[in-house]
Amino acid sequence: MSRPENRKNRKDLKEQMYKLNETRVTFSFYKYWSIEKPEEIRNSLFKDLDALGVKGRIYLSYEGINGQVSVAKENLEKLKSYTDTIDFLKGIRFNYAIEDDGKSFFVLKIKVREKIVADGLDQNLDLAQNGKHIDAVEFNELTNKDETILIDMRNHYESEVGHFKGAMLPEAATFRDLLPEVLEKLEGKEEKEIVMYCTGGIRCEKASAFLKNKGFEKVYQLDGGIIDYARQVKELEIENKFKGKNFVFDERLGERISEDVIAHCHQCGAQSDRHVNCDNDACHLLFIQCDNCATEFENCCSIKCREFNKLPEEEQKAQRKDQTFNGSKFSKGRYYLADDGKFLQ
Repeated sequence: MSRPENRKNRKDLKEQMYKLNETRVTFSFYKYWSIEKPEEIRNSLFKDLDALGVKGRIYLSYEGINGQVSVAKENLEKLKSYTDTIDFLKGIRFNYAIEDDGKSFFVLKIKVREKIVADGLDQNLDLAQNGKHIDAVEFNELTNKDETILIDMRNHYESEVGHFKGAMLPEAATFRDLLPEVLEKLEGKEEKEIVMYCTGGIRCEKASAFLKNKGFEKVYQLDGGIIDYARQVKELEIENKFKGKNFVFDERLGERISEDVIAHCHQCGAQSDRHVNCDNDACHLLFIQCDNCATEFENCCSIKCREFNKLPEEEQKAQRKDQTFNGSKFSKGRYYLADDGKFLQ
């Protein structure tokens, strides 16, 4: 069976999206479910979602589905009706974006992977034995207790721009590295109450089951993650304990949960939480850049990338084989201070 795909150039798709005069809704969803033939489901799902004008990124595997997508507001109910016709998608929760300009995705990609969240574990976790799901009210109550341990189960570049007050912030750049790091940090604390959170909840499903498997009994996870927490605190008019931005994996790269700016430009150290990708496509480094540095470096992460970007295309192609850019030197934009206190470039 042929594999349906988008055939247009991404740049053209992006321009096409900006020209559309429609209101779009961005949301994420996930479900752990045993899927026997994900490749077959992938093909039919692509055709049906593409027909509804869905854009975004969806991962399928033998363990379930994980997606971040957008759809025209007028087609949202049609999409819900469609997902309700599929057993493992029936009644699935859509976690709606907090800040949404409708330009979060420009193309539909559905990929089959070994796991919907790469955990690096050899064994499959029993996800029925995961942490207790708690809402925003319970989360605030638990984390107000001095003895509670709160853990951010996201990568360092996500927590850098926003996190909950008092949270343990691991250094890992990937989820597979995060699990052993968290286990090490929690050594000897098996009797403590452990509360964890992530963007929408999917990583906590595995992380909480991982800790339960390691002997931790009092494990809790924020149901719906940061996204649903933000919705709940607004509706219930309760304290918002999240400070800064919630990093998201689409064109927006972040949505503001509070007015606090807790991060700094990786180039000059000025207060900023604006994540960007280096404009040099040969680098494409994810980093934080203030408006002034964006002007000075012409949206690049370094002088080297800025000057490389000015070369003719043919010369760029010839030099790419021998050039090393920051994208291969730093981990997801993690910059370190030099001895003189300035940020390394």
